[in-house]
Amino acid sequence: MSNSLKRSQSILRDAERPSGAGKKPQSAAKPQDHSDDGHPVIDAREEMLFRALDLDNDHQVLRSDLEQVLKEVGLSADDPRLHESMTALEAHHRSLQAEDEEEPEPGIPKDAFYRAIRHNILLIERALQGNLVVPDFEDFCREIDRMFAETRKNRDGKPADYIPQLNLPEPAADQFGLALCTIDGQRHAAGDAGVYFPVESVCKPVMYCLALEEHGAETVHSFIGHEPSGSSFNELLLDKQSRPHNPMINAGAILSCALIKHKEKTEKKRRYAFGDLESRGWSGSRIDFVMERWQALCGGEKPRFSTPVYLSERATADRNFALAHYMREKNAFPAGADLEDVLDFYFQCCSIELTCEMMSLVAATLANGGICPVSGRRIFQTETVQSCLSLMSSCGMYDFSGEFAFTIGLPAKSGVSGAVMIVIPNVMGLCTWSPRLDALGNSVRGLDFCRRLVETFNFHNYDNLTGHSDKKDPRVSRVQLQAVKVNELVWASSKGDLSAMREQLLRGADLNAADYDRRTPLHLAAAENQAEVVQFFIEQKLEGTRSVDLNPRDRWGGTPLDDATLHGNTEIIALLEAAGGKRGVMTNQTSHGVAKGAATLPTDTHKTAEMIWAASSGDLVTVRRLVAQGVPLDAADYDARTPLHLAAAEGHLETVQYFIRQRLSLSPRDRWGNTPLDDAQRHGREEVAALLRRHRGKEGGKEGTGKESSGKEGRARTRRRDKQRAVSA
Repeated sequence: MSNSLKRSQSILRDAERPSGAGKKPQSAAKPQDHSDDGHPVIDAREEMLFRALDLDNDHQVLRSDLEQVLKEVGLSADDPRLHESMTALEAHHRSLQAEDEEEPEPGIPKDAFYRAIRHNILLIERALQGNLVVPDFEDFCREIDRMFAETRKNRDGKPADYIPQLNLPEPAADQFGLALCTIDGQRHAAGDAGVYFPVESVCKPVMYCLALEEHGAETVHSFIGHEPSGSSFNELLLDKQSRPHNPMINAGAILSCALIKHKEKTEKKRRYAFGDLESRGWSGSRIDFVMERWQALCGGEKPRFSTPVYLSERATADRNFALAHYMREKNAFPAGADLEDVLDFYFQCCSIELTCEMMSLVAATLANGGICPVSGRRIFQTETVQSCLSLMSSCGMYDFSGEFAFTIGLPAKSGVSGAVMIVIPNVMGLCTWSPRLDALGNSVRGLDFCRRLVETFNFHNYDNLTGHSDKKDPRVSRVQLQAVKVNELVWASSKGDLSAMREQLLRGADLNAADYDRRTPLHLAAAENQAEVVQFFIEQKLEGTRSVDLNPRDRWGGTPLDDATLHGNTEIIALLEAAGGKRGVMTNQTSHGVAKGAATLPTDTHKTAEMIWAASSGDLVTVRRLVAQGVPLDAADYDARTPLHLAAAEGHLETVQYFIRQRLSLSPRDRWGNTPLDDAQRHGREEVAALLRRHRGKEGGKEGTGKESSGKEGRARTRRRDKQRAVSA
């Protein structure tokens, strides 16, 4: 039986019996949850989180609702960072769960919920508030999946053939995987993301980081340069100081391997009479260390090692042996380095195997400044990561590095197994894997996906120079973006802030932008008697420098001239009429034909605007997140319009039901004296209008709070409907 059906049956039973009857007694709160006088200690932030999950306003939440929220934001209930809280909730659940599995899921009261979430409260708070780095994670993943599906159609290229183990036959050559992990641990995977592949050259950034951590940048770069080579990745070429040009080419990676644990090897040689003999095979010890570092980068998941790939690498390594001998001739190695041992170690590092899901965590750790997102452990110092990402940006994609930096603008590293590791600093790490390579050794599909990624999202390093971009920004929620782009301009216009409006225009703002009621900045300037702002709009229109509509119509057919007339703003009436302003069809007045003073006090903030935008689109997920942030459900905007006004006007029945269950006033009045019931009736939302009347919502000018029947009786009716829907589904 589904949780929704169980929950419906529970509410129905509660509505049919006295309050508290038939419920299991709750355990007493711990002493620290009460003050000296025995009253519960209320923490405002915890209260907001509880309210966000208390969808029925019955002072209980469901564990499944919390798990659903975590899933929506890209987290898992078994995330190690949530272990203590989820274990506590599970224990409480077991203590109340009836033996009959058909019984509904037991609710969690406030005190038990508070005690459970305190173990991991900051992450839970950010999840409930939608404050992770990608707030609309499900929307973002839908876009990623769309791009992945389009990229999969590209079947150009072929697997590497100079290393036998990488020359995959069909259909293995056609495999394609993708995974991503944000710096907050939000994860998503597609296709063959769980298939293991050799890391090959993608090991080079990690080996460079390990060398930096051990020796510091000054020492490492006395052996390895930090400039693009301008030649092939395996060219027999050193810089003017007889160093490999950078650690992302073969020669540089071999030098990185020579530096890792080199001090320990030298120390070991001193301890034994036959130092050289005792130190041979030192690569075996070092590969254990490197495997442990890869495991830490992967959040604790163990990588694999492929002996066939290692043997294949070693058997086809003539160029790498030549590079090593050439560097030894030029005294490029640190004193005491054993050439064959270093090469063995390098081949072993290339033969480590990961999946896309694991590699995305490595990339996310780099994106997060060296801290693994899912374990919270610092793996590399921030300075180390900074140096690594700088070189990945300029040297990470073989001979395509310059073009990649220009078109994609992100640090990345590719390998001949078909992997591409992409880092979006302070946002996320991604990994694609597809064995088909182009002529330069880069994955064809990997490059194709990267192009699509930066064409869709503003991830290129220089996409945000002006603060405005036509691309999507997944770091800002859809609702927040609407509120910021439109409401800032409307608010500035209503207050007469011409300097802010001019700045917005320089950044590409649209003067005709409209809010959820299709109210434009010019509407508000006319309503609030801001003559200078109205004159500014007219000048923009006359100069022809901007496309300005002097007669936009709002939700009710009203124009700016209507607003000026309604409020008796004679100077603005004259300005608009002289510039060609026209009257519309005013339908936003009350049934008495005159505008009433707004009974709702405007409390406009960015968060209020977000709440109203969410209600206007029936987005209960965002409404719930804003409740967790403490945004009032009955706050009003510059027109004294509340979320309930917009939900009623757009006919979002489920959203209106949610507001009713939260026991809000159902008859707030806007600038024109209209209530949500007026809005529902005006727009033909008969089901919403009937619901509001049933709960004593009133038309404009009439009183009514809606509180009288918004308790268990109302919730029971709602649950009966939900039960019917669940059964029919």
